[in-house]
Amino acid sequence: MEKRAEYNRKYDVQVSKGSVFKMVDREQSLIHLMRVNLLKRMESSIHSFALTLEKLLGSVDLLLSRLDNHSSDDIEELSINDIEVDSPEFAAYLIGKKVKILIKDIDHILWRQDLEEDRTRLQQLLTEAQAINASRDAKLHRLQAIIEKKCQQPLNPGNKKVLIFTAFADTAQYLYQHIALWAKQQLGLHSALVTGAGSNKSTLAGVTSNLNNLLTAFSPVSKERSKVDDSLTDEIDILIATDCISEGQNLQDCDFLINYDIHWNPVRIIQRFGRVDRLGSKNSRIQLVNFWPNMELDEYINLEARVSGRMVLLDISATGEENVIEQDSGKQMNDLEYRRKQLQELQDNVVDLEDISGSVSITDLTLNDFRMDLSGFMKEHLGDLESTYTGLFAASAINPTFNHQTGDRSIESGVLFCLKQLTAHEQQSSDGYALAKKVAAGW
Repeated sequence: MEKRAEYNRKYDVQVSKGSVFKMVDREQSLIHLMRVNLLKRMESSIHSFALTLEKLLGSVDLLLSRLDNHSSDDIEELSINDIEVDSPEFAAYLIGKKVKILIKDIDHILWRQDLEEDRTRLQQLLTEAQAINASRDAKLHRLQAIIEKKCQQPLNPGNKKVLIFTAFADTAQYLYQHIALWAKQQLGLHSALVTGAGSNKSTLAGVTSNLNNLLTAFSPVSKERSKVDDSLTDEIDILIATDCISEGQNLQDCDFLINYDIHWNPVRIIQRFGRVDRLGSKNSRIQLVNFWPNMELDEYINLEARVSGRMVLLDISATGEENVIEQDSGKQMNDLEYRRKQLQELQDNVVDLEDISGSVSITDLTLNDFRMDLSGFMKEHLGDLESTYTGLFAASAINPTFNHQTGDRSIESGVLFCLKQLTAHEQQSSDGYALAKKVAAGW
């Protein structure tokens, strides 16, 4: 306890109104953040997840080596408050980055046990991750199937261009490694990789790794390549990129954008889609495809609820057309109409915040809470759901004598509705029963 008090004096921070931001609280927050970031890497690609596991294993091995080789005899009497933690002369006796701790102050036995347990679990995860190579990567196969279908059934005549975004450079390199050769051999298409880290490349001969050259070969009309050299005719049709090109680039020759992983910030998703959804596009139709994490992973990182909720808030604070995740492609531009409806709703409906119990969550504006409830119910009752009929109907009147006998006047007639969010395609192909398929139930 005495040592802990020393470190509290060293690292606890006094914040506004006399409160204290404790080192222990910071470390607990970092645990959650590191877990979510690790799962986010797995959501991106199994390749990136394996690379992160290798890096963590290396860090654990380094810490164990530091414990084995450490000798603190010459500074046994020093306190963390007596030394300059950023001084190179004490580097051999300290461990940690932002919060540095004297190795002599650590319980070596317990910490070694924890580190060895971490190493065992990380090694198990790494072994399983490395066993999933490209031939077993279902997400990669799904991407290839989408690209192949797009080329066979283009949205616009003759347009086979596909723009693929990912948040991580190593995922982009992994995709290029397994998409470029496949696309050239199977589809006859050239591919390019743009990461902004000096590893740009393409399968198109004669095109350098310069960013502008690659983007011009991918979108020659919007980049006005003919004004520079009208003899060039070959083009890049598949561009794999990180967010280094999510702003300030005109790539509207392309009509098909894929988010291979989803960024936490919905503004970044809008910026990505803005590369192809631009004025001057020659395409009559454009499409956005999002790869969301499966339900089991999303229960841990809550990615879809967070991004969808933030997108809803962004949408209602703007024009009503910013939601590219759940956008109805059949809607026309309706800025003025959207604002008119907002003002009319404020005029007709008065919401008293004092009447609302608890806080208002971002997810209150979406159906994600219902989705999570449905997911939990399906795990326990999937067999019952699969054995039920497609449609279940029941009608029953309340016996007038029931209320009289029980004295319960609270039972009222009602209808149980099943709700489902419909995309534009589903609405167009619907048989007229918008509530035919259920996502959640309510009165």
